[in-house]
Amino acid sequence: MERVTLRIPKQQIDEVEQLVDSGEFPNRSEAIRSAVREMINEQQDAPSEQSGKRNWAKV
Repeated sequence: MERVTLRIPKQQIDEVEQLVDSGEFPNRSEAIRSAVREMINEQQDAPSEQSGKRNWAKV
């Protein structure tokens, strides 16, 4: 696995922490890996007319 450093707004980190605290994910890293997998899967399943034009930025 490769290490990646990124900046995420505190509100989003707090929400990730809630998911970890509730037991949905074992840690932050796994929660973020899951989100990346979901994004990639949605991009692969998207109709060709969308072809990667989804706006993922949400603060």
